[in-house]
Amino acid sequence: MAADSSNLSRRERQIMNIVYERGKATAAEVRDAMPDPPSNSAVRTMLRILEDKGHLHHKQDGPRYVFLPTMPHEEARGKALNRIVRTFFDGSAEGAMAALLDLEGGRLDAEALQRLSRLIDQAGKEES
Repeated sequence: MAADSSNLSRRERQIMNIVYERGKATAAEVRDAMPDPPSNSAVRTMLRILEDKGHLHHKQDGPRYVFLPTMPHEEARGKALNRIVRTFFDGSAEGAMAALLDLEGGRLDAEALQRLSRLIDQAGKEES
């Protein structure tokens, strides 16, 4: 099953962030890293749900399960962003970028503007 991050609850996103940050994690490690953690059984249940949704898989390490993401973080981030651009901006990367710049309210510093300008120039060269 392909992982679809649009159907994750707040707690599931927290768990995925913890697993991505660590690279792999046991249920106990996930629970210890969570703010206002739920019960151990609730964490194990959410990990199993994330496996069912295709976001995680596990390996047995003695008596424990070690959970790992099914795809690299960058790939998951790219898929989520593509979905957002298609859904809210009719597939327009320009529209999405304009909306992001509006969120910043014109408060980007000179260094951030230079980085963005370089990325835009690079994208234009790749298009040619």
